[in-house]
Formats: sequence, C-alpha cells, structure tokens
Amino acid sequence: MNRCHDLLIAGGGPAGLATALYAARAGLDVVVAEPRPAPVDKACGEGLMPGAVRALDALGLKVPGLPITGIRYVQGRLRAQAEFRQGPGLGARRTGLHGALHQAVVDAGVPVLPLRIGEVEQDGMSVAVPGTGLRAKWLVAADGLHSPLRRSLDLNVKSAAAPRYGLRRHYAVAPWSSYVEVHWGPQGEAYVTPLGPQLVGVALLTSRRAPYAAQLAAFPELTARLPESAAVTSVRGAGPLRQRSRTRCHGRVLLVGDAAGYVDALTGEGVSLALGAAEALVRNVHRGTPGRYEDDWSRVTRRHRLLTELLVRTRHHATLAPLIVPAATRLPRVFAAAVNALA
Repeated sequence: MNRCHDLLIAGGGPAGLATALYAARAGLDVVVAEPRPAPVDKACGEGLMPGAVRALDALGLKVPGLPITGIRYVQGRLRAQAEFRQGPGLGARRTGLHGALHQAVVDAGVPVLPLRIGEVEQDGMSVAVPGTGLRAKWLVAADGLHSPLRRSLDLNVKSAAAPRYGLRRHYAVAPWSSYVEVHWGPQGEAYVTPLGPQLVGVALLTSRRAPYAAQLAAFPELTARLPESAAVTSVRGAGPLRQRSRTRCHGRVLLVGDAAGYVDALTGEGVSLALGAAEALVRNVHRGTPGRYEDDWSRVTRRHRLLTELLVRTRHHATLAPLIVPAATRLPRVFAAAVNALA
C-alpha cells in the first residue's frame, strides 16, 4: 500500500511553504508538490506588513530587505502618511522571501516534489493524485490566484466587478523614502517599495489594459525619478486580481493563500494573510478540527476583506475616487488607524 501522508500541499509559493513549515513543526508528515525551481518570482508589491514580519520572525526566518516605517499616499501635491505602531515592515524581493521559505522547508526535511497537481480523487479517509502514487489524509490547495484545484473542484465564483491587474518592475535607484508610497492616478495606483540601497520596486494596479510604460506615464513624479535606463528587471504581470471561492473546505481539500480567495492588492496584505491562514489550517488539522478552518479563515481575513472591499469600491466610483487621498490628508488619525488595523 502507498504511504499516506498527513498533508499533501499543492503549490510551493509562500502560502504552501509556510503551511509546510507549520505542519513540520507540529510533527505532521507533509510533502509539497511544486513544479517550478526555487526561488519563484511573481508580480508582487514586495512590501511585507509588520504582521508578516512578526510571523516570519516567529518561524525563525531571515529575509533580506529594507525596513519599512509606514505607508504614504501621494496625489499631486497632497501627502498623507502613517507610521506603523508595532514595529517596521520589510521591503523584500519576492525571490528573497521565497528562497528563505524554501530553504527552511528543505532544512526541516520536507520533500518538495517537482509535480503539478491539477486534479485529485478523494474518499472519506484520504485524497489521492492519479498517476503519481501520492496519497494524504488532507490535501492543501496552495496553487495560487488562478488555482487549477479550485477550478477542478468547481469552487470558482464569478465576479461582476471590473477586473484589476498588477504589473511590477524594478529600478536601480536609491530609495527616496522608508515608506511604501502609493501614488494615486486617474486610472490606477503605483506602489513604490524600497528594497535595497540601490533598488526600488514599482508595482502598478489598474483596470486599464496597456503596456507598463504607458501606465507609468500617468505618474509624472515617478517617471522623473525612474528613467527607463534604470530598469533592471522585465515587467511581470498578474490578474485578474479578484478571485472568489465558494468555500475553503471541500471534503478533504483545504484552500489557503490566494487559492482561497483574493480581493485586491490595494492594501498589500497578501503574505500576512497567507501566513495567518496557514497557521490556522495546520492548527485545525493537528487538533482534529479541520471543519473549523473555514471559520478561522474568515476571522483571520475579515478585517482585510472588509476594508479592502470598501477601498476598491470607492476607487471604482468616479465621484468618490478623487477624494480618497484628500480625506486621508484631512483625517490623519483615521488614516493611521486604518493603516495599523491592516498592518
């Protein structure tokens, strides 16, 4: 009879690797399936919020990068900024984060198999991957924004909202701020994250379908600081960003990270939420209460989902969108409270 693992994790991104780490430290027999060699890059704002930094510290991980002291909104001459109250965030290359997580998983003795899982068979006792011999008591779908497993299990929920996309590029220029700057333009936002002494990442979030350079041109202050000659990476894209799942628990399949559902990158909390949900998932599997994971996922992500949904809806409203930064400027305490509630 084939070996039956406690957990089989489909996807070796941050959510899947964090789940593997928590599981290994809980004494569970776990294996990861990830076809891409480490480190894996993707379009990402690369700003880790303080909650993510604390979670990574608790896991004993050291991720290279620069401290982030807060969030600054920029619209023309208007500036609104708020400092993190409970320690700094971290500007970190996605490859650096992934590399640290992957190495920790390998050091913990967790096998990482070069496999892509798209369909599974499950019964009341286990989940199997046809043609591989892999079997586990529980399968964790951590296979990303456009999760093949979520789709194969018919868990996708269509969204009527206008789709938004993310584009990211790096520039070899010295950071001019220790804040993550969010520049608000007429059709999207530009996130500037300090990543190194001579490196910044610039991520664009928008509903507009156009090349990166054309979108960046909508932010004259940034184009003046970021000459094309300073670009050191190619453009990476992701989207549509909004993804919904009918449930996080489907028989013996549990969804985590972006596969579990995603609102928008506007508040920059993806990694924080993935780490929190991964811990909740493993805690419930370990204590024999997997059915409680859905409620725990809702609790971990509720504040983010509500605030992000409100902000994205406001962003899509032609009358209200231009008032976001002026309101943050006039109500600094409210802005700081919102930033720290999310951080």
